[in-house]
Amino acid sequence: MEKKHEKETKMMIEGRNSVYEALSSGRPIDKIWISETVRPGGVKKLMDLAKEKQVPVQFVKPQKINSVSQTEASQGVVAVCGATSYASLEELFRKAEQKNTPPFFVICDEITDPHNLGAIIRSANAAGADGVIIPKNRSAGLDAVTAKTSAGAVHYTPVVRVTNLAQTIDVLKERGLWVAGADMHGETLYDANMTGPICLVVGSEGKGISRLIREKCDFMVKIPMLGETESLNASVAAAIMMYEIVRQRMDRRK
Repeated sequence: MEKKHEKETKMMIEGRNSVYEALSSGRPIDKIWISETVRPGGVKKLMDLAKEKQVPVQFVKPQKINSVSQTEASQGVVAVCGATSYASLEELFRKAEQKNTPPFFVICDEITDPHNLGAIIRSANAAGADGVIIPKNRSAGLDAVTAKTSAGAVHYTPVVRVTNLAQTIDVLKERGLWVAGADMHGETLYDANMTGPICLVVGSEGKGISRLIREKCDFMVKIPMLGETESLNASVAAAIMMYEIVRQRMDRRK
């Protein structure tokens, strides 16, 4: 079983919206750096919230911002945060229980591009998923690029990082979840029943879901491709599939 929280090194959150969302969510922030070239009016809302949360704000030379930026899209605003916290599986189950809805998890199998991982977390948040699960190895993590691409969703949607993804799937199945894998050879997404407790598995671009994880899935689903393009970006495909789960659940409640 994974530890309740797994700590990483300090990280930066970049961009005005991402920093604002981090503050709003109550995430611990050590300090905020704002470039001296930023117009005060553009960060007033952010500074007001930082003051309310008692987070120190420092105006620094733009070179300072550039030296720590990983995204190259900081907008002159960087927050220095405490260690990144990964959630536990139990937190995901508790979240579903509090919402009184069947568990809805997303597994990212070897998604190594932080932009894709951030976009998947953003879609998972929008679709009301209870959390995202990633492997410890061969995967992007919760770095500054992932956080910014998620548009702040990493501060609201729990992310669990596990050592053994196959064993984790066994645990999920033991606790009543059906595991659906995204695969171009699966049944059409719209014909599958995904209204109950479910975990959607999304693989990396090009390789897709790894063989071992594919064998662990209960069934495979695909998005109909009607044009000349054979596949979609991993995060786009994940979003489409997540919202099919949302649609089916909403239809069931009617």
